[in-house]
Amino acid sequence: MKRNLFLTFMVVFSVCFISCAKEQIITIDKLPAEAQSIIQTHFAGEQVSYVMQEREGLSTEYEVRFAAGSKLEFDSKGALKKVDCEKNPVPQLLIPESVRTYVQTNFPNAFITEWGKDDRYWKAELNNGLELEFNKEFKFVRVDD
Repeated sequence: MKRNLFLTFMVVFSVCFISCAKEQIITIDKLPAEAQSIIQTHFAGEQVSYVMQEREGLSTEYEVRFAAGSKLEFDSKGALKKVDCEKNPVPQLLIPESVRTYVQTNFPNAFITEWGKDDRYWKAELNNGLELEFNKEFKFVRVDD
């Protein structure tokens, strides 16, 4: 009897927790203030295609897609997690100065098309196909293959 009650509780809890994961389209004014500021400052001329709010468990993340193809990802507070400008350069001021300097010095004919953080490193993808990894202090670590 206790086992059946426990299994029933676990099934109900699992269903409730899984159903909490949800994506919904929102308007840009529903983004956190920091995310709105980044968009207004660095992507003012771009047309927003959609803004997606993704809730999973207790965390919330946002994705903004522009008509020209660029994509931004933000955490629940509006901090930029990733910017992907496809084949175009990422706005310079979104990239730490030490990373910009490293790329300009070592790859003078290249520019950063994607910038973001994964589990351990910050990653910069260049228009020449190379993916560079930087530590949390934005010091070069290696070329990711």
